Amino acid sequence: MKKCKKITALLVLFAFSFSMGHFTAKTIQTFSNKTVTASSPENWGLSFQENGKVPVGNASFDELKQYDAYYAEPTKEKVLYLTFDAGFENGNTSAILDALKKHKAPATFFVVGNFLKTSPDLVKRIVNEGHIVGNHTLNHPNMSKLSSKEEFQKEIYGVEDLYKKITKKTMKKLYRAPQGKYSTQNLQMAKDLGYKTFFWSLAYVDWYENDQPTKEEAFDKLLKRIHPGAIVLLHSTSSTNAQILDELLTKWEEQ
Repeated sequence: MKKCKKITALLVLFAFSFSMGHFTAKTIQTFSNKTVTASSPENWGLSFQENGKVPVGNASFDELKQYDAYYAEPTKEKVLYLTFDAGFENGNTSAILDALKKHKAPATFFVVGNFLKTSPDLVKRIVNEGHIVGNHTLNHPNMSKLSSKEEFQKEIYGVEDLYKKITKKTMKKLYRAPQGKYSTQNLQMAKDLGYKTFFWSLAYVDWYENDQPTKEEAFDKLLKRIHPGAIVLLHSTSSTNAQILDELLTKWEEQ
């Protein structure tokens, strides 16, 4: 078997490729610009028109790019970007980290203030094992309703401060809007603070703690709809994700 390709840390997002069953890090590429004038609140949404192909988002690659915002990478290369939203800890993150470590698959964890306050040891483990911690706001509000710069900064800087107290490091400026609720106004606010915003091109309903999907339901979505350049969103609170991640990573490698 050929040797595994080198994995390196990135300032944008970690990624891994499917080629030869090995993982390799990639950065998201720069896309062309297009002016966007809409400023009304939006809920991020996707239209899956063909399995294995990038879905159509609420906004196009070009429309998002001027705000340093992304939801996938337009590429034919079999590479994906694995991300987890971490609002709180309920005992599943360790198993997820174990699976990532086994597969040498780095990821980005978008954390809420509550996770930082209650689980500093897990935050340290995430960082020490080579993953990135991103900003998912201090209190997980509907950010599209925050019209003032001061309110927006409070949510962002609150996470930065907690992260620095725990790790003694400066947080990388990667942002995900809670529930995917956004407006062009707060995408611009994030950009003004030096942040890149990340939505997603593949997710499934895994966030109801007491109504978890079955393994079969999870694989039906996560295997059929994976595509080159995907930004995958999973929740670290999902017991299903904790149980299937080792096998899921294996199946993605096989693809």
